[in-house]
Amino acid sequence: MPFPDLFAGAAISGTGMTAERFRMEVIANNIANANSTRGPNGEPFRRQDVVFAEVLGGVRADGTPELKGVTAVDLVDDPTEFEQVHMPGHPDADPETGMVKLPNVKLPVEMVNLLTATRAYEANLRAAQAFRTMNEQALVLLRG
Repeated sequence: MPFPDLFAGAAISGTGMTAERFRMEVIANNIANANSTRGPNGEPFRRQDVVFAEVLGGVRADGTPELKGVTAVDLVDDPTEFEQVHMPGHPDADPETGMVKLPNVKLPVEMVNLLTATRAYEANLRAAQAFRTMNEQALVLLRG
């Protein structure tokens, strides 16, 4: 096994933790803007989601791809429609109908997404810790 491959497991876990941390930041931003009825473009806040992709390092001798981890490649807006609520006194209400467009953020969905991102982060952390423990045990055996 070449020396750079010794730490491939930890590197892959690290990319997973970085990607999931970014996902948690985006979810926190969605939650923080769940009631923002007017943004810089004049529309309500539009929910965002992260797109992940695998990081490939090349092709092995047997023709299989060499996996290097995961990365966040894009931040996309959720195209679902805005909910409309009748609030004639609201500053952002339509003057004719009294309807206010609300962001397309659903708090239960965001909380489930936050929970899954947290669990994925923890799984990557445990994998990195297991990798470290195995390497420490291997060093003890080599010294012994």
